[in-house]
Amino acid sequence: MKFTDLGISDPVAKAVAAQGIVEPTTIQEKSIPMILEGKDVIGISRTGSGKTASFGIPLIEMIDTNKRLQGLIITPTRELAVQISQELVKWSKHKPMNIATIYGGVSIAPQQKAIRTAHIVVATPGRLCDHIQRGNITLKQIKTFILDEADKMVEMGFVEDIERVLAVTNPERQILLFGATISDEVGYIKRTYMKKPMMAEAQLHVDKDLLEQYYVDINQNMKFSCLMHLIKESNYERMIIFCSTKRMVSLVQHNLREYNFKVGAIHGDLSQSKRLLSIEKFNKGKINILCASAVAARGIDIRGVSHVINYDLPRDPQEYVHRVGRTARGGGSGIAITLLAQHEHPLLRNIIKRYKIPLEEMELPKIERYTFHNPNPRNRSNRGHGGRQRRGGPRRNSFSDRPPRHGRNRLSRGNRDDSSDNSRGRYRSRRESSGDSGGYKSRGPRRESSGDSGGYKSRGPRRESSGNSSRYKSRGPRRESSGNSGGYNSKGPRRESSGNSGGYNSKGPKKPRRARNK
Repeated sequence: MKFTDLGISDPVAKAVAAQGIVEPTTIQEKSIPMILEGKDVIGISRTGSGKTASFGIPLIEMIDTNKRLQGLIITPTRELAVQISQELVKWSKHKPMNIATIYGGVSIAPQQKAIRTAHIVVATPGRLCDHIQRGNITLKQIKTFILDEADKMVEMGFVEDIERVLAVTNPERQILLFGATISDEVGYIKRTYMKKPMMAEAQLHVDKDLLEQYYVDINQNMKFSCLMHLIKESNYERMIIFCSTKRMVSLVQHNLREYNFKVGAIHGDLSQSKRLLSIEKFNKGKINILCASAVAARGIDIRGVSHVINYDLPRDPQEYVHRVGRTARGGGSGIAITLLAQHEHPLLRNIIKRYKIPLEEMELPKIERYTFHNPNPRNRSNRGHGGRQRRGGPRRNSFSDRPPRHGRNRLSRGNRDDSSDNSRGRYRSRRESSGDSGGYKSRGPRRESSGDSGGYKSRGPRRESSGNSSRYKSRGPRRESSGNSGGYNSKGPRRESSGNSGGYNSKGPKKPRRARNK
């Protein structure tokens, strides 16, 4: 069967054939005719089965180039948005049209300009809502609304953004949902916004003859040594190593580079330019190993991957299906190996129970032990108050001799300087001090002073004064005064007064008291 038999015109079918897509896949055969009829469609098939072409080719066929924006495709990640746009440009070679790609992390001005003349917009939810709020895009004329990797967007919390977009679109638009798996949460969108949707479902798992899946039962502290053994012994062309956390992705990449492997990385903390550069190098063969998080597990078209290794098992069984789907794509073969630690056995049992995946245990000989270096360990010396990372700078490595800034019961790492026997040495070593000083954070020795001064932070010796003055912050000798004045900060001699006045700051003689009425 050819695409022209499904209702695709010759110019579009010719451009598709130029990209090596001659015969439609099962999901394309089932979905394309229903889409061309204008029906709402839910398409489900395994990763690598051609879902992008299932909605992209009929969308190009239905576009009227004499009108403005007619098609909207929403994707969960920036990489997938870029990839879909590139494919649409290739398939519309003989039917020229404008395609705008909208995603965050880049300047908004060029996107605003591209929207004005676009026939199709491919966008991520957050940046699309930003354009809607700014008034840069109007969706009332949209005819086809497509959600790619719909379950992933629901999982990432984009349901509210999707509802905001649907609220400003034409109520008569056509809605298409595609994904390798469709979760129960997507049912809300189906019940609320879709009209009698049709199901287009193909094979969900790769044939056992094409994809071999194994697991290696090994201790957690031997995972990297096992990974090194598999890399050296396997005859791989291109390999993807999946890790469950962004930090582990960076650690595995760092250690493989220490052993002179050409390794790239892709995870959520990298900038958009670095992520796209890693994918480009991997596709062009400049690097043959890619360490990745869940960002690369779905949607991204990376071909020619011979091996997939799960360094960690994901908690979501669906993610395992997407990971192993990175290999054995387009009718090719591949191998998927999972490094299984003791605490991951329940996760594997859940995956096997849910998807009936045939996994075989791989027996390994005695393997050589390799050092797994952690250049930035999370120990006490790297933590600030409350055991969390201090703000304002990167973590210090484990060899730093700087003591923590905050927190009690912390041990000072430096030797104390010469101090008195009674010095406690709290957090910061004191400088040389004289006398029995028990104060905290003394900045240096006290200046010479007269008398037994117990005050803190004495700025210098007291000025000459008369009498036994034990007052603080004496500004100088008192002026001449009459009587036994014990007042503080006396500004001068008291005025003449009658009687023994003990008042402070007396301004003059007291007035006679009035007699009280008895």
